[in-house]
Amino acid sequence: MFNQEKHMHYQVEQPSWNYYMRRVRRTMEEDQMERIMRLATQSAVVIFSINNCCMCHAMKSLFSGMGVNAMVHELDQDQKAFMRLLGNSASLPVVFIGGKVVGSMDRVLAFHINGSLVPLLKHAGALWL
Repeated sequence: MFNQEKHMHYQVEQPSWNYYMRRVRRTMEEDQMERIMRLATQSAVVIFSINNCCMCHAMKSLFSGMGVNAMVHELDQDQKAFMRLLGNSASLPVVFIGGKVVGSMDRVLAFHINGSLVPLLKHAGALWL
């Protein structure tokens, strides 16, 4: 009887290859999102941009003109992965202030026009006026 129990085999259904690939892809996306969030909290103002984008240049110029020393991360290589993580509706540049996503050019300009950008920058420690 002991020998029979020792040689019993249980047949367990193995997960499919697609299951493993989904887990790997999800893990990679989570790692990339953690990297983005880590980068976004390294400075009071962080801009994710690409080199040859006129809106990205305008955003960098806006903050520079205000006396804000923004940390800029150029995404020329990682642009597709970044856009996939933030959603297809995200457009560059993407601005983080105080570690929180503010959005793209239109949102930042809306904050600037209605007067709420400067207090947001002061609260994040990017301006000392």
